[in-house]
Amino acid sequence: MKMKAWSAAGLLASIALIAAGCGSGSAPAETSNAAATAAATAAASPAASGGAQKLTGDFEIQYFVGGYGDKWWKQVIADFQAANPDLKIKESAGPKINEQMKPRWIGGNPPDFVYIDGPELFDRQMVTDGQLEDLTDWIKDAKNVDGEKILDLLAQQPQQFDGKIYNIPFVMSSWGIFYDKALFKEKGWSEPKDFDEFLNVSETIKAAGVNPFIHTGKYPYYINGAVLYPAIVSANNNDYNLLKDMASNNLEAWKNPAILKGLDKIVQLRDKGFIDKASVQINHTDSQSLFLQHKDAFIPNGLWLPNEMAKDVPNGFDFGFIPSITQDKGGKVVANTSTSTFAIAKKAKNKEAAKAFMQFVFSKKQASQWAELSGAPSNIKGDISASNAPNFVKDAAKFLSSPDTVVVPNVSFAADVDKAMQDATVALTIGTITPEEWVKRVSDVVAKQKK
Repeated sequence: MKMKAWSAAGLLASIALIAAGCGSGSAPAETSNAAATAAATAAASPAASGGAQKLTGDFEIQYFVGGYGDKWWKQVIADFQAANPDLKIKESAGPKINEQMKPRWIGGNPPDFVYIDGPELFDRQMVTDGQLEDLTDWIKDAKNVDGEKILDLLAQQPQQFDGKIYNIPFVMSSWGIFYDKALFKEKGWSEPKDFDEFLNVSETIKAAGVNPFIHTGKYPYYINGAVLYPAIVSANNNDYNLLKDMASNNLEAWKNPAILKGLDKIVQLRDKGFIDKASVQINHTDSQSLFLQHKDAFIPNGLWLPNEMAKDVPNGFDFGFIPSITQDKGGKVVANTSTSTFAIAKKAKNKEAAKAFMQFVFSKKQASQWAELSGAPSNIKGDISASNAPNFVKDAAKFLSSPDTVVVPNVSFAADVDKAMQDATVALTIGTITPEEWVKRVSDVVAKQKK
C-alpha cells in the first residue's frame, strides 16, 4: 500500500510542475542567459559545487535523447558547469547513444553519470553485470544543493535490487491508452471503462472504417506496459506483487494462471481483428503518426506521447488518457507507472563530480525546469493546487487519485527476459504462438537466468 501511495503522489505532484511548460499549450521558450542564471544559482547555493569541495578533472554524462528532448540537459549542464568552472564536462548524448556507448560499458570504460532511459539500457541487467555504483549508504542521508534530503523529496522511492539501491528515479510517467476526445465526441463513441466496453466500442469503430487499435510493433514494450501488465495485475486480484516476482526471475511466479488470463486479452483483440496489421512492421513514431491521422482510434503509450509528437498534432486534437482497458466490468483501473532514473557507473573516474551532479539535479528548481523544458512529469513532490495542466495529465490525475485505481510501482525485468517477452508478444499479436507458448518461451529464458 505504501508503494501505491508513493506512485500516485508522484504523478499527481508533478502536474503543477508540468503546468509551467504546458499550461498555455505553446512550446517552452529557450532560456536566454544560461550563464547568468547558472552563476546566480551557484551564488545562492554554495553546495551546488559539492559543498566546500572544489570539483576538478573530467566528468562525462551519458543521456538518451528521446521524447523528452535535450533542452533540459543542455540547461542543467550549463548551470552545473558555471557552478564548477574547473570541471571539464563532456556530454555523450543522442537518440542512439545507448547503443553507441555499449562497447565502453562492456570494456570497463563507462561515463561517470548515466540517465537510464531508452532502448539498450536496462537497470536490472546493469546491476546484475556490476556496472552501477551501490548508492544505498550514500543516498540515505544525501541532501540536494538546497540542503533538503533527496529521499524525502521523491514521490516514488528508488527500486531495490536485493535490498540495494543503484539508481534514483527522476522522471515519472504512466503507461496507458490514448485516444482523441474530439474524434470520439464527433462520432458519438464512448470512452471504455472496462474490457467489455472496449470491445464494444472497438466493434463500432471498426464498422466505421477506422482501425480500433495500433501498437508500436518494433517496440513491443509499449503494448506490454500499457496492456499486458495491467491485464495480469487485474487477473491476479489487483495484486501487482506478481509482476515483481516475475521480474525477480521467480520461476514459480511464471506458472501463475493470471499470466495466461492477461495474455488472453491480447488474443481477443487479435481474433476480433481490432489490431492494425501494420503494427508489427512499424516503429513508435510511425504508429503514433497513424494514430494522430485518425487511421487508428487507440494506441498504447506513455505520458510523453503528446510532447514527443508535438510538431505533428493536428489542430483540435484532444488527447484522452486511460491507464488500462483490460479490467473486467466493475474492476479497478490499473495504472502501470514507469520511471527514468539517474545512476553512477561503478567504474566512474570522477565519482565526486557524479555525486555532486546528483545533488544538483534533485532539487525543486531543477524539477520545475525539467517540466518546463521537457513537458513531462518529474518524480519530485510538489503542490498541484494551482495546476493548469493539459487535459491528458488531468485525466491521469483523475485516475491516479481515485480509490478505484491500482497504482503499480515501476518494475524492471532482466534484459534477456524483457526481450523474450517483447518478441513473444509480437508473435502472439499475429497468431504464430499461443498464450501457453508465450509463457514457455519466456520462462525458458528465466530458467537460464537462474543458472
